[in-house]
Amino acid sequence: MSNLELYQYLPKLPDIALQEFTEWCVLEQAKAAGLEFKPDANKLKNLAPEDYLKQLIDQFMKVKPDPIRAGLVAVIAGKQSDKHNLSGLAAIVDFVSLYVKFLIPKDGTDPEQAEAILAKASQHQYEQLTQIAKKHDVAL
Repeated sequence: MSNLELYQYLPKLPDIALQEFTEWCVLEQAKAAGLEFKPDANKLKNLAPEDYLKQLIDQFMKVKPDPIRAGLVAVIAGKQSDKHNLSGLAAIVDFVSLYVKFLIPKDGTDPEQAEAILAKASQHQYEQLTQIAKKHDVAL
């Protein structure tokens, strides 16, 4: 199995690929966590990838169907992301991908089920990142 630690690949990607991966995380993968997110397209128009990502993530982080759970997940994702020592857009994308992934296990799952769900979410993220990287001629 491939190494699913996405943070090691993020700095290799151009900003446009990071943007595409983040869009997938917040628009598609977040649905598995029960989040239906529709960004305000007017606020995203004509922005450079760095500004686009910051605006998109700002909008996404305001969607909190369960504020306590979302807050706890944000802390966990933040601590793990901090350990990766990334900077710039790669750090932001790392945090968001972890946040979305950790939101996926629903309440009521036992630890084994949660681990299996997280492993599947990690695999899904890795596959998507690999596809996006290939599209932008980046080998992971």
